[in-house]
Amino acid sequence: MTLTTSSPEAAILGIGTALPVHSISQQDVADLIASSLTDSPDLARFARRIFKSCGVETRFTCDSSFLGPPEECRYLPSGDPSNVPTTRERMNKYQQEALPLGAIAAGKALKDAGISPDRITHLITVSCTGQYLPGLDVMLIRQLGLPPRVNRLPLIFQGCAAGLKAIQMARDVVKGAPGAWVLVVCVELCTLHFQPVKERETLFAASFFGDGASACIIGSPEARHNPYLRLGSGYSVLLPDSVEDMTWEVGDTGYDLFLSPSIPKLLATHLQEELDILLERGQLPELWAIHPGGRGIVDSVQNVLNLSDEQTRYSREILRDAGNLSSVTIMFVLNAMRLDMITREQALTEGVAMAFGPGLTAELMRFTYVPANSPPFKEQDHALF
Repeated sequence: MTLTTSSPEAAILGIGTALPVHSISQQDVADLIASSLTDSPDLARFARRIFKSCGVETRFTCDSSFLGPPEECRYLPSGDPSNVPTTRERMNKYQQEALPLGAIAAGKALKDAGISPDRITHLITVSCTGQYLPGLDVMLIRQLGLPPRVNRLPLIFQGCAAGLKAIQMARDVVKGAPGAWVLVVCVELCTLHFQPVKERETLFAASFFGDGASACIIGSPEARHNPYLRLGSGYSVLLPDSVEDMTWEVGDTGYDLFLSPSIPKLLATHLQEELDILLERGQLPELWAIHPGGRGIVDSVQNVLNLSDEQTRYSREILRDAGNLSSVTIMFVLNAMRLDMITREQALTEGVAMAFGPGLTAELMRFTYVPANSPPFKEQDHALF
């Protein structure tokens, strides 16, 4: 027996991004770390080399102490290590700074989509750099004036891949609940977890993370919503033999991150197979929204898929100008891509978004840039057996 069903189209109808007011150059961060390593000159030289080669020029932080004299920065002290902020202190700072930044991004997304806050039916909040209760979801409802009965779906401690995971969750909500309007808000304050450098592995994590927030509205598009990003099929996959290659654990002085230098190689080994599944071995699309988890990750994806420099430009520019913002970053990339498509008056264009996190987890999703005045989308019927 064969049944035919159809589901609503799901699309990103508006995007908002926000960065803290404090910016710091990559050179200044390198100098700050080097100043804390006067007793380890070899490690200090290695730090400067890593920071210079990772593809980042500027980052943003919610804590102004990174901008002052090195001796006043408690996160990377050159003096008494017992003065390093505790996890409680870092969480207090997160609670203070996360809501204002997230609310700015969410307000921009609502305005961009032309949706009033009272129409939001679902709220997905994403963060892996801070926790408290009542949490960010509750505070955003109060701050933005969302309905008190909005369905709240906090997605916490999932790492860099969680932003795209939240988008895919929102897509499924919209397709399963006609009339739903989902607000996704990601906030990451990565610089709150900077740790005193003790070994080379610590430097990889310190070399490219920054703070930021992003948000998007996902729903069924109406005529007034063109242009937008139509959300296609996608999935999450755990890559084999990689559990220990990216870890994020709670410590006494913030969260401890480990990133294996073998991550780009692991992605190169497994990514082609997954994209064959996602694209059903079809032709590679034109647009690639790659989470810039680091220069090596973007290089690896580009080499495996034989992409052009133009196709990875959006990811590299976000990495250069703001660093890796964990779960927040994928929406920065998608927004830069969308705005460029609008400026260039691009026609209907297919794309793939991808993000990576602990597990190793790969989030993969097809999408389509839909320009203004496009005909209505008619989804193919699905056969259920």
